Amino acid sequence: MPDTTSAAPEPIRIDVWSDIACPWCYIGKRNLEKGLADASVDDDAPVVEVVYHSFELSPDTPVDFEGGEADYLARHKGISSAQAQQMLDRVTGVAAEAGLEYRFDLLKHTNTVKAHELLHFAKEQGLQLELAERLMSAYFTEGRHLGLEDELASLAADAGLDRDAAREALQSGRYLAAVRADQAQASAYGINGVPFFVIDGKYGVSGAQPAEAFAQIARQVWAEHRDEDEEAVA
Repeated sequence: MPDTTSAAPEPIRIDVWSDIACPWCYIGKRNLEKGLADASVDDDAPVVEVVYHSFELSPDTPVDFEGGEADYLARHKGISSAQAQQMLDRVTGVAAEAGLEYRFDLLKHTNTVKAHELLHFAKEQGLQLELAERLMSAYFTEGRHLGLEDELASLAADAGLDRDAAREALQSGRYLAAVRADQAQASAYGINGVPFFVIDGKYGVSGAQPAEAFAQIARQVWAEHRDEDEEAVA
């Protein structure tokens, strides 16, 4: 007799490539969370696992960048300071719609590789999502300097990690290989901008989509999981 018991399907896996210094990535993170929360009240709610991956938007940025975010944009994109400020004003407005209060007047532009190393350390401890939230909040809303190991260790402690272990992990550099592996995978996928979401290793979604889009994707893929389970049982 075939097994007709209705076991729960495998969770949906969402791999997210992002940079903690990417303003659209924090907006995308919040919209993803809201979309998944909206879908979680369904009678047959999707079960989702979210994993963050490293992507450096500007790996040549010094730890101590001279100037503000508008200065960085003007130099990096070859635009005027006024145009750069217009871009920041626009993203600040979109962030506010997502419930985030960006403070570009406080923001300290920096190299993010150490923050990415710390996210891999947190992943091993089961606290990656908590740390990703803490780092992005610190960077975009509090003006914290995320290029400094001591600052990162303090933020790790805020997220529930051991401060000394976090500092040692950063000083050792042992998670740099994991950062580079994420970046190599992004290159293999053809990802050249973030945020980028890969669902179940087969669907790619680019950009900070609205919460409704993420809810729809989760429901659609969950239905596919259900169909696959039913076909396997039959």
